[in-house]
Amino acid sequence: MKEYEKAIRKNYSQQDLASAILSAFKRQGKEIADHTDTSTFDEFHIRGIDATVEMAELAGFNEGMRVLDLGSGLGGPARTLAVKYGCLVTGIDLVEEYRAAAEALTGRLGLGEMVEFVQGDMIDLPIGDGGYDGAWTIHTQMNIKDKAKLFSEVSRVLKPNGIFAVYEICEGKNTPVHFPVPWADDESISYLATPDELRQEIGKAGFDEVIWKDVTALSREWFEAQLKSLASRPKDAPPPLGLNLLMGESAAVKLNNNLRNLKEERIEVVQGVFRLSS
Repeated sequence: MKEYEKAIRKNYSQQDLASAILSAFKRQGKEIADHTDTSTFDEFHIRGIDATVEMAELAGFNEGMRVLDLGSGLGGPARTLAVKYGCLVTGIDLVEEYRAAAEALTGRLGLGEMVEFVQGDMIDLPIGDGGYDGAWTIHTQMNIKDKAKLFSEVSRVLKPNGIFAVYEICEGKNTPVHFPVPWADDESISYLATPDELRQEIGKAGFDEVIWKDVTALSREWFEAQLKSLASRPKDAPPPLGLNLLMGESAAVKLNNNLRNLKEERIEVVQGVFRLSS
């Protein structure tokens, strides 16, 4: 196993994650009957499921399209694409515990025929050439050092004129980032690119830019609302069915650091849609 793989798995891995999630729901007397029931933690990115829907609309993903979800985590965005847009989705994630949990949640919702998950490396995709209509990354490339290889792999697996959408955290005007953050406890697995660097690397891989948006202000507002909501919870309230299921006791510190980084312009958040040149 490569050293960076070990580091990323160490950062994200959690034993028996699927069982822990199901047990948390059982303790609170709740069922998983719809893909939105788990969206408070399986849409593991800024602005959650609202941003997933926004990205799908920007990309124009629709019924019957084969879409590759890079860094699919627990599978929330993949299931949203399947249920809301009728897409056939393949999720790729380096962390086996995430893949297993994503598969368990997907099977529980009866979506196994529309969504599949594969354990694999985004810069060495276990997928043949030219089979997908679209692909996206949602808060994943921060852990990828070799971005040129990543985007080259995306272009390889897409059909001509395929769509590539990104919703990513980038390096801001000021450095360094305050750690820990959700994607890294320290700088050893954090490889932020500036927005311009990200656009340039995607372009070098053969993509033409269709849409580019800075959503940093919206992201800051969302974090402020989330942290305000957490602070207002009664002290004797049961643990929320939220990102604490993935980040444990460090969740509050990491979320507060993300907000601090946004306020101090140490990180920026962008959305982009690109089309592979034919």
